[in-house]
Amino acid sequence: MPAWDMKDTAAVCGVGHSAYGRRLNRSQIDLAGEAIRNAVDDAGLGRDDVDGLMVSFGTPIGADADTLAYALGLKLRAYNQTWAHGRFTASCIQWAAMMVGAGLAKTVACLASISFSGLRRPMMGGAGDAEGGREAGGGHGEDPVFGMTSPGAGAALVARKYFDRFGATSRDLAAVAVAFRKHASLNPAAMMRSPITVEDHQNSRFVCEPLHLFDYCLINDGAACVLVTSAERARDAKKPPVYISGMQGLPAGRHEFIWTYPGFGTAQQDVFDYQPGVQPVYDMAGVSPQDIDVLFTYDAFSILAWTALERFGFCGQGEAAAFSQDGRIEVGGVLPMNTNGGLMSEGHIMGWNHQVELVRQLRGECGLRQVPNARLAQWANAYGDSLIYRR
Repeated sequence: MPAWDMKDTAAVCGVGHSAYGRRLNRSQIDLAGEAIRNAVDDAGLGRDDVDGLMVSFGTPIGADADTLAYALGLKLRAYNQTWAHGRFTASCIQWAAMMVGAGLAKTVACLASISFSGLRRPMMGGAGDAEGGREAGGGHGEDPVFGMTSPGAGAALVARKYFDRFGATSRDLAAVAVAFRKHASLNPAAMMRSPITVEDHQNSRFVCEPLHLFDYCLINDGAACVLVTSAERARDAKKPPVYISGMQGLPAGRHEFIWTYPGFGTAQQDVFDYQPGVQPVYDMAGVSPQDIDVLFTYDAFSILAWTALERFGFCGQGEAAAFSQDGRIEVGGVLPMNTNGGLMSEGHIMGWNHQVELVRQLRGECGLRQVPNARLAQWANAYGDSLIYRR
């Protein structure tokens, strides 16, 4: 049987989000309802047009699909949910595209609704960490025996090894935080809009050395939603369709470590020179990294921008530090990244806010932070999952 050709068969017809902020004193259901309502309005649809749901959910930070369907009055033919984490954002959208293609649903709302800042107990690291108990030490390389008690510790390990192996510095890494904050300063929805300099970055306190405070993402509340439907139905929506042209699943195994690519030598990885070759997402979409106009990646920590650039072949191994300097990843540069400000400056909605911005970039709706004539946008993670969208 021939492979199921999914290129351009599904499309995004609407996007929406709630307010982003700390301690908003709103339930996840309330935030999700606002995001879905805004996405449905954006598409020119009604609530009853949504018959599928994909939710990034994880106790205690998110609302589950059953509760959302009941509380929001949705009539679902199909739904699914996964652990709340940025590594499953692309997977949810990929599954939604397959649900639409298989006829299981006509319009699937993909979303996350979270309350990070209202938690009364640890979510990642430390005693009482519900997430950390899900596997040996946690999902981010945490190992309390060796003092690795938070996701930031795993990212700091990657940063330190990157600096030592390739001769880069924390000052070089500051370019990522500065660029994303510059983008956030042009985004009315962003939480952190005051520009920062390299010196501000260097003078901010260490959280887990060598990562400074400004290398870390925000902790906040909010929700974001992406509506996926067939390409044919999307052409009848209120806004121009944004087609899903390429998809690449989430890999796993001993060769993988969440914050970097194979061969980096962290955790159980072997050490070898990484050669990205042709990634499935480019093969499916029929494009190359050089064709991408704007790039989005999960930026819980600034070092992830570098490892994503190298994993997907935008530059060679050890070259991301130089690649990200002199405004090259800013709007107006060679490859603008995270034009919303990212998790580091717009807000942490596990990368779902990036999907919203990505769609708006391809529609030309981003105002002062708009990438001129953006035609192809990519979601490409250090984790290895990816999506390519086109207008």
